[in-house]
This record gives sequence, structure tokens and C-alpha cells, in this order.
Amino acid sequence: MRLPREQQPIPEIDANHPLRAVLGLVRRHRSRVIGAVLVFPLKDSPQWLMPVVTAHVIDIVVVGGPPRDLALWAAVAFVALLQNYPTHVLYTKLFMGAVRQIGADLRNALTERLQSLSIGFHHRTSASLVQTKVVRDVENIELMLQQVTHPILAQTTVVMGALIMTALSVPQFLPVYALTIPIAVVIRSAIARRSRERNEAFRLDVEAFSSRVGEMATLLPITRAHGLEATAQARIAEGAEGVRTSGYRLDLLNGRFQSLSWVVLQMLSVGCLMLGALAAVTGRVEITAGEVVQLSAYFGLITGGVTQVLMVLPIAYKGLESVRSIAEVLTEPDLEENAGKRAVTSVTGDLRFDRVGFRYPDAHGHALTDVTLDIRSGETVAFVGRSGSGKSTMLNLTLGFVRPTSGRLLIDGVDAATLDLRTFRRHVSVVPQESVLFEGSIRDNITYGLAEVPDHLVRQALEDANAAEIVDALPDGWGTFVGERGARLSGGQRQRIAIARALVRDPRILLLDEATSALDSESEALVQDALDRLMHGRTTLVVAHRLSTIRGADRIVVLDAGHIVEIGSHEELMEMNGRYARLQERQRR
Repeated sequence: MRLPREQQPIPEIDANHPLRAVLGLVRRHRSRVIGAVLVFPLKDSPQWLMPVVTAHVIDIVVVGGPPRDLALWAAVAFVALLQNYPTHVLYTKLFMGAVRQIGADLRNALTERLQSLSIGFHHRTSASLVQTKVVRDVENIELMLQQVTHPILAQTTVVMGALIMTALSVPQFLPVYALTIPIAVVIRSAIARRSRERNEAFRLDVEAFSSRVGEMATLLPITRAHGLEATAQARIAEGAEGVRTSGYRLDLLNGRFQSLSWVVLQMLSVGCLMLGALAAVTGRVEITAGEVVQLSAYFGLITGGVTQVLMVLPIAYKGLESVRSIAEVLTEPDLEENAGKRAVTSVTGDLRFDRVGFRYPDAHGHALTDVTLDIRSGETVAFVGRSGSGKSTMLNLTLGFVRPTSGRLLIDGVDAATLDLRTFRRHVSVVPQESVLFEGSIRDNITYGLAEVPDHLVRQALEDANAAEIVDALPDGWGTFVGERGARLSGGQRQRIAIARALVRDPRILLLDEATSALDSESEALVQDALDRLMHGRTTLVVAHRLSTIRGADRIVVLDAGHIVEIGSHEELMEMNGRYARLQERQRR
């Protein structure tokens, strides 16, 4: 069944043709837009009708009556003005309904694309930059549609009304109106290229500044701890100066353009008034005093409308630059390769790394080389080694955040390259070194992404995670809001809430990435006890810095420069007196 047009995916956005992309977005809501365009001439009819009323009133005054004609034209004016209220409201409902829906469509499309892009893209892209695109750039497009469309429709309505009424009264003056078109085209052409260049420069400076602000907020504790406040302020000041400079250059260009447009078109308006008066005085054209005023008023409306259109061109250029900015995300090719692959409905937990090699883009060497490892369902395997030995890469490969550049990863005997790993991850839980909570209640954080979860399961997860005491000590229990990134909880409390979140999902595969390394000894003991319950009966992969936390693992894999150099239980590795034993000895000192 074909989806309604407004529910279909947004059309492809081409950064090289932003105007075409905008028109494609508008076409998705053509019924509303067409309705708004049809209502607009009626709504704006006072603009082109009032000069006619004024002209007739002046002629009635000049010839001395009759008064009933004044009443007639007064009635025409009042009706034209009063109908503006309901038709304007209707126009707003139709057009702004379409504009706001376009904004929502773009934000939803950006969110969907961001969820599909690889982890590599997110590692190299600032979160603040992404936020700027989703919030600021979409807002610029909405503003462009709102502020540019209205003067264009108004100008079209005025021009049509002026041409028709002038053709009926003084057709000799029609060529004069045509002068505005080439003048507007020349002025617009003179500004277009420079405006695009300066809008792009301003947009890039704002994105760079947003990245610096996000970096400052993230590094604030480190900045304070090392007394680097002045350094942080200097970096922000440097970025702010770049935004100020590029913004000022753009404002100066827009100011010159707007002033030039206004002066030239106002001079044309004065010229039209004088030409009409001269024609009436000399008698070369049969024209009344009221018609002189009408012609002048129409030409003033036309030049004013053209001026208004030219004035909003900077907003249009800014909006089109935002279209290009959004296109950078929507056309980014670095996607996870999941589309069309087999969905994973159940997981036993068997994993096999079959001669797996991996190299990060632009890296000098391989992160992993010819790694072969079988992990049985329910087994706990720990990875140890120096920084850069490949421990975290093993976890990233298991999650499908990265794909092997050589060899295969088998999940329950099936090549992971043939699977939709998004569906596989529903059977996996991860407890990282520093768990991130969102700004919601404790219960919302535990059940995040799940359908209705019974209270008794949430309570059981809290107890098994040694987190029940946290909830019981709070006045609102698990309804307590934890603040942004869980700021109202300690590191150990956040980890136990994260473990409860993993427990309530009952995963088949568990990944622990330095889950206790950032905790004090008391919190570590509580978290480790909770982890022991979480690991029971599940395939568990552990990356650990503190070797004391992995002694109970079924096997310990020692990595060095992307190779497996030792493998066995704690006791077996200690008997080997090799790399693992030396790591143990080093930590005891």
C-alpha cells in the first residue's frame, strides 16, 4: 500500500541545488501550500484595492459628489479590510502548518540518518556540531520559508492587481512598471555569489564555535582541576572573534545591498509620481488627479514589494546555506551496513573470531592482526594488555560498531557480515567505564527503550544491581530525576543503575568495558558484586585495567599490538610466568 505523500521519506537533498531541494520538501505538502496560495490574494486584496478606493474618493471630492458614492466606496473598503482577519488566520493555518511539518520532517530525517551512520562518523564529528545542524539549521530553513514566501506572494498579488487596474484605467503606464524587473535582477545578480560565500564562511565559523563550546563544557572539571580557566576562555574568545568577524562581514554586505535596493527603487517611485503628474498637467494622457495618485500608489507598492523581496534575500541565502549544511549529514556515505541483511531474532551466545584483522581509517598499522578465538555460550572471557593492544577493538567488533577488514566474526555460527547487527544488539548489554544516564527518572533510565516493564522486574533488577538502597533513600524513589547525564548521582550509583538497566533486559551477551576502573574501593566492591550476578549464565567479554577484577574469568586473553600472545585462566597464566604474570607483578607494586 502506498503511503500518503506526507508520510513518505523526504526527497534526496542535493547540496549543489539547495533551492531544488527546498521545492521538493514543499511539494510533499502541496495541498496545504496550494490552499494557502489560493487564499493569499483574497487575504491581501486591501493592498491592491485601496489605491482604487483612494483614487475614486479623490475624484468624487474634486467633482463635488455625490455623497452616496463615498458611502459605496467606504463599504467596499470596510469589507476588504474585515475579510483579512479570517482569511489571514486560514492562510497561517495552511502555510505555517506546512512549514512546521517540513521542519519536523527534516529533524526526523536527520535523527534517523544519525542513527544509521557509523560510530566512526560520530567519533570524528562533534556532538555540538550535530546539535547545530538539527536545531539551528532547520530553524533557518523554517525562517526562510516563513519570511521569504510572504513577500513573494504579496508582491505577486500586488503586481497582478496593479497591472489589471492600470490596464483598465491608464494602460499607457504599463511599460513603466516593467522597469522594476530588470533593476531587481541586476541588483540580485550583483550580490548572489558574494552572499553565498559569506554565508558559508559564517556557517562554518558558527559550527566550529559550537564545537569549542561543547568541548569546554565537557572538559570543565579538567580545566578547573589544572587551573586552565584562562586557556579555556582564550580558546572560546578566539572562536567568538571568528564568528564576530565573519558575521560582521556578512551584515555589512547585506546592509549595502539593502540600502542600494531601497534607494534605487524609491527613486523610481518618485519618478513615476512625477511622470504621472506631468502627463496630467500637459494633457498628453487623459488622466484624472485620482488616477495620478492611484498610479503613484501602485508603483510605490510595486517598488516597495520588490524592495521587501530583495531585503529578505539574505535570509533566503542563509536558509539555503543551512540546506547545504543538512545535506552534509543526509548524504554522508559512512553508514552501517545493515540494510537488507538478515534480522537476528534469538542469540545463544557463541562467538568466533576467525583470523580477524582490523585497521582503522588513516591508521599507520593494524589494530588487530590474524586473531582467532572461540568463545562459548555462557563463558566469561577477559581481555588485558597495554593501551593500544586491541582490547576495545575486540568489543567494537563484537557490537558491529566496526567490521573486520579481514577474516570473519561468527555469531552462533553465522557470519556477522550477513546479519543486521542492529537486531543483534537487542540481545546485548554494555556497561562502560562511565555509564551515561539521560535527564529522566531512575525508572525511565532503567527501562529505556523497552515496552511496559512490570514494577517487580524493575525492583528485582535494582536489588540484583545493589541499587535498591539508592532508590529507597530518595524521597521520590525511582521516580526521582537524575539530572543531565545523571549528575545528581555518584559514579558508583550511576554504574549500579546502568547494571540494573542491563539486568532488566536479560541479555545473552554482556560487554564490560573498564566497568569498575573509575570507582573508589567501596563502590567498586558493590559494583563488582552486582556484575557477578549480571554475568552469571551469560556470554561475557570483559576489558579490565585492574587485573584483580578478572581473576574469576573462565579465560583471560592477553593482547599485544593486535596479537593474542597468551590465553588461559588466571592460574594457568601465572604458571606460564609470561606477559600476564609481569602485568600482575607491576600492579602489585
